[in-house]
Amino acid sequence: MDRKDEIILQQMELIRSMTQRNLRSMSNDFWGTPLAPKDQTPADDRKLPENRDTSKPEENKPVSGQQETAKEQPQEEAEALPKENIADLQAELDSYIGLETVKEEVRSLINMVSVYKLRKEHNLPTTDMSLHMVFTGNPGTGKTMMARMMARIYRSLDILSKGQLVEVDRSGLVAGYVGQTALKTQKVIQKAMGGVLFIDEAYALNGKSENDFGQEAIDTILKAMEDNRDDLVVIVAGYTDLMDRFIHSNPGLESRFNRFLHFADYNADEMLKIFHMQCKKGCYQLAEGVEPLVRDYITEENGDPETFGNARGVRNIFEHILVAQNNRLAAMQTVTREDLMTITPDDILHARGKIDE
Repeated sequence: MDRKDEIILQQMELIRSMTQRNLRSMSNDFWGTPLAPKDQTPADDRKLPENRDTSKPEENKPVSGQQETAKEQPQEEAEALPKENIADLQAELDSYIGLETVKEEVRSLINMVSVYKLRKEHNLPTTDMSLHMVFTGNPGTGKTMMARMMARIYRSLDILSKGQLVEVDRSGLVAGYVGQTALKTQKVIQKAMGGVLFIDEAYALNGKSENDFGQEAIDTILKAMEDNRDDLVVIVAGYTDLMDRFIHSNPGLESRFNRFLHFADYNADEMLKIFHMQCKKGCYQLAEGVEPLVRDYITEENGDPETFGNARGVRNIFEHILVAQNNRLAAMQTVTREDLMTITPDDILHARGKIDE
């Protein structure tokens, strides 16, 4: 191998490593959450993964030769997250792109909880607060992000003792045999105690067949909400129409979930801002003429917000553009720092398939 080949290989390895690092840094939060102050642990660096149930159905099956039993190993309790300054959390909330209606509702909720606490401190009568919520909207509109924010807010206001977020869907709650669903659901609830249990696509629990165990999971959750009303918040989320039917299909759900937050689709300007935030985080800059091409790309792909995924769709577009940029850089004999940071019009056109390789 001659010197020229060695230089090309070194450049390709540099491009690969930088791209992987940039994508990793953006994978947890692609809505543009600002960096935390120097004396504060960034939200994405907290121990959230330990408190999230991301198991897949096949991972919940008993090991060959064993059967699941009610005798479970003691669960390690989640550590309490540090309390944050509510003013800092409100400033972070205000910095989120879009979500204006949701942000206004959250501000009102913060005010309600704050006044509730003041009345208790002054020995004045208070009414029961329902902090459980229904988040409705298409994928990629920030529902999980806002659920995490609510856990942090409730922790900062001493409503919750720990403030962790436990995220599950039907597969994390429902088992395939009689009697196992309640145990599986109770295990998830235990992990969520002191924090927020976030159930995505919750309408999937409302099974139609006689042998479906989704109702067992619902009944277990409703009981836990009643028994632990002072230290457990449940947020259910999904498509608007399906969630509306789900909540109104059960009197127990109707009585406990009376706070609805709708997450509207991002418009083109907001998605372009999200794209710019991605670039800023990854230390990328746009060459002249790139922005209108990106806007066209987003508009073209966003024909169906449900399948495009709003902010998730923007992230996918960004990654496709980086692939095109990497291919261009790998073909160059010399790659400068400026080259590594610059996205060109050709990168956008290649990503859209408008230029053949």
